[in-house]
Amino acid sequence: MYPIARSLLFRLDPETTHGMALNALDALHKVGGIKRVYGEPVSDPVELMGLRFPNRVGLAAGLDKNADHLDALGELGFGFVEVGTVTPKAQPGNPKPRLFRLAGHEAIINRFGFNNKGVEHLVAQVKKRHYNGIVGINIGKNLTTSVEHALDDYLACLNAVHGAADYIAVNISSPNTPGLRTLQFGEQLDALLGPIRAQSRKLDAQAGRNVPLLVKIAPDMSEEEVALVAGSIARNELDGVIATNTTVSREAVSDDPQAQEAGGLSGKPVFEASNTVIRLLRSHLPTLPIIGVGGIDSGEAAKTKIAAGADLVQLYSGLIYQGPALVRQCANALKQGN
Repeated sequence: MYPIARSLLFRLDPETTHGMALNALDALHKVGGIKRVYGEPVSDPVELMGLRFPNRVGLAAGLDKNADHLDALGELGFGFVEVGTVTPKAQPGNPKPRLFRLAGHEAIINRFGFNNKGVEHLVAQVKKRHYNGIVGINIGKNLTTSVEHALDDYLACLNAVHGAADYIAVNISSPNTPGLRTLQFGEQLDALLGPIRAQSRKLDAQAGRNVPLLVKIAPDMSEEEVALVAGSIARNELDGVIATNTTVSREAVSDDPQAQEAGGLSGKPVFEASNTVIRLLRSHLPTLPIIGVGGIDSGEAAKTKIAAGADLVQLYSGLIYQGPALVRQCANALKQGN
C-alpha cells in the first residue's frame, strides 16, 4: 500500500506532505491502527550506555523536531526515538522552500535551519509521552547566537532537557546553521565539549541518574579530521557518537536538477560516506557506542551499518522512501544477525 500512498504524496510540496503524514500517523495512533497495520514491535533488547534499548533501530533527529508526534512514531516499532534538534528559543528556520526530494537518487536535501518551538515546548511534550522506548533529545544553538557564544545555548538546552531525556545528543554538524560545523574541530571542539560534559555530570549527580551524552558529527571529514574528532570525544569522555549527519557533497547526485539546492543531503547517497566515518571512528574508539545513520533503506543496509562498526542504527530518509514497514524489516534483520 505504501508505494501507492507515496506516489500520491510525492505530487505535493515536500514540507506540506511531511506535516500531513505526521498528522495522519497521529490519527491512526489514536484509534489503535498502527499496531493493527504493522504488528508488534520487534523485541531484540540491547544494553548500551547504561540504557536498555528494546531493539537496535531508532528514528533520527529532524523528523519530529518538537516531540509533537513522539507516541505515534514510537509505535511504528522503533527501539528509540531521537527528537529535535531543539534550541533554547523558538525559531522559524530558513525561508521556504527548504525541503527537496531527489527521488531518482532516493535522497532528500533540507535547509530547515533548526526550525522548532523552543526547548520548553519540547520538554513538556516528552514528559507526557506514553512511548516506553528510549527517547534521545538532540540539542543545538539558535541562529541569532554567535558561534563564539554557542556554548551558552548548548548549556541552556542541556539544563532544560536533562530531566526528560534518556540520552542527549549535541548537534554540531548541521550544515544549515552558519558556522556550526566549525565547532567540530580542534580547540573549539574541546572548548565546547569540556564544559558540556562537566555540566552533564553535575546534573547527573543532582538527579541521581546518568543521562548519556553523545555528539553528532558530519560525514564530510578527512581521515585526519575524524581522528581529531575521535581524540576530543575520548578526552572529554563522551558516552557515544552519532555518525553521521547530512552531507554538503553533491558528487553522487550531480545529475539531478535540484542537486545545487543549498542544504544537507541525506538518503542513499550518504550511505557509504557515513560507513567510512563509522569505520574510522571504530578504529580510534574501539569500545565507544556508535549510532550509525545515513542511507539505510533495507535490512541488509542496516546490517552493513552494524558491520562497519555501529552498535545501533537510525532511519530518516529511508523511512520516507520505503515506508513504515522499514522499521520492522531492519529490526528483524539485525535480530537475526545477532
